[in-house]
Amino acid sequence: MNKGVFSRDELISHLNSDKKTLREWERHKLLKPDGFTGDKTPFYLDITREKAAQIKKLLDLGYSLHDIQRIIKKIGLPRNKESSGERANLNEFLTVGELADHVGVSPRAIKHWEDKGIIHPDMRSGGGFRLYSEAYIYLCKLIKDLQLFGYSLEEIKEISDLFRDFIAIRTDLASFSKDDNAQKLSKMLEKIQALFEKMALLKEGIQRWEDLLKKERKKMIGLRNQNQKRSNRKGTSKGKGG
Repeated sequence: MNKGVFSRDELISHLNSDKKTLREWERHKLLKPDGFTGDKTPFYLDITREKAAQIKKLLDLGYSLHDIQRIIKKIGLPRNKESSGERANLNEFLTVGELADHVGVSPRAIKHWEDKGIIHPDMRSGGGFRLYSEAYIYLCKLIKDLQLFGYSLEEIKEISDLFRDFIAIRTDLASFSKDDNAQKLSKMLEKIQALFEKMALLKEGIQRWEDLLKKERKKMIGLRNQNQKRSNRKGTSKGKGG
């Protein structure tokens, strides 16, 4: 995944330009955002930043927007080989705030998990603009689950590191040495077994609380009904006495 991403303001700042100019380029179809977040915030990749810089150079040389349109249509603009293909497979991404809303936590929690190294944004700009794929919704919900299970963020970080190792090993067994693989996989299996045991205890505890709450809830409803009737009788007797 391409890491060079820019918000609209960051692209404008990088070009030493303004919003009106960028909108004009987009209106003439010289440039367009590479994608949008869930709340329709546009973002731009390195390939588009390079293209914008080339457009600016041509304008500085005296070419008009219509001239540049013809150049792009006929021969295109020069670009680095490294940037080819960067537009491929761009899906909808989420900002920190959107991810937080989906997961049911504060944006500060998302940033804290990132600071701890538990999660890593798919794309991040130099100005701190971060984008996450929708897969992070499920991942962050798993983090919340582990916190409910009583895991500290340090323990969750260890689990996330092991999971990343697992993905690397599954992708290529030669990612680590034979001994390292054996050690890492054994540790993963230990963590899984510990989590199974903790989940079993939680299930037992949840069942106890469900049984208790259902039973006591019925009693509470009965007492509330009795209390309502008692209050009504008191009001009636006082009225007769008057």
